[in-house]
Amino acid sequence: MSNFIVYVEQQDGSPRQAGLEALGAATAAGATATAVLSGADAQDAAGKLAQAGVANAICLDGPGSETSDALAKGIADIVSAQSAAGFLAAATSTGRDLAPRIAAHLDSVLFSDITGFEAAGDGFQVNRPWLAGKAIASLTSSASAMVATTRLNVFLAQGGGSAPAVENQTLADAGKIRVIGLEAAAKAKLDVAEAPVVISGGRGLKDEETFGMLDGLADAFGDAAVGASRAVVDAGWRPHSEQVGQTGKTVSPKLYFAVGISGAIQHLAGMKTSGTIVAINKDADAPIFKVADYGIVGDAAEILPALTEAVSKIKAQG
Repeated sequence: MSNFIVYVEQQDGSPRQAGLEALGAATAAGATATAVLSGADAQDAAGKLAQAGVANAICLDGPGSETSDALAKGIADIVSAQSAAGFLAAATSTGRDLAPRIAAHLDSVLFSDITGFEAAGDGFQVNRPWLAGKAIASLTSSASAMVATTRLNVFLAQGGGSAPAVENQTLADAGKIRVIGLEAAAKAKLDVAEAPVVISGGRGLKDEETFGMLDGLADAFGDAAVGASRAVVDAGWRPHSEQVGQTGKTVSPKLYFAVGISGAIQHLAGMKTSGTIVAINKDADAPIFKVADYGIVGDAAEILPALTEAVSKIKAQG
């Protein structure tokens, strides 16, 4: 059975959901998976992989585990030493930093942001959106090791299995980069790329005050993040980290709200693979309604308070 090395990000000693999804992609395709974790709390996180269907885990520590260039070299060496079929990581900012470096070390090609992964003949095949989501390409690799990043909220984390056997390795070489400190964000928020519910707004909301109603709806859901179109970010209403679209983040939540967003192809490229899409727009002919599962034609300033109240009541009922 083919083995894939999968990088699993961890935070405060717990594996992140995105990493569990990447593991799920490998095991669902019939491959075995060796999880690689790094950082001070890697061993604690590895111990929590008992239900992830992983037989083995490797924890990397030392100066090299804190820098992307040294970490990429260390992981590439693991792939080569185990003659693994490939490497997978979630398409987070960290995964997108590591994967191309690892592909370069392995003289491989990178398949980024894949939405499908399955066995094909003696190897594996990936599916990924092309041309801003207008086409889905099915691709295989002739390299000795396939390298890919998995789109968030697409693959399912697998269950079952016992605690993995954990091996510890030290990366003494810190590479060319030095980490001099880490600073947490002032306010903890769900990453728009990882949230199961995303509520995005566009310039159709007219002003920053009206846009703020989206925060109330997100709070009502509890597990939602607020996203924004490029026009909103350019206007300074929201930070670029919340931008969804071709020049922002690609999201695939279970539920996506597009509020006051016309549906230009640049925005669709970042959210078209969402599970259920709800569009709210005053223009009944807006292109967003062509991709929406549900559409509400009307003034968002009137609809959002009513929708927020309804969601709050449902959540209160359990």
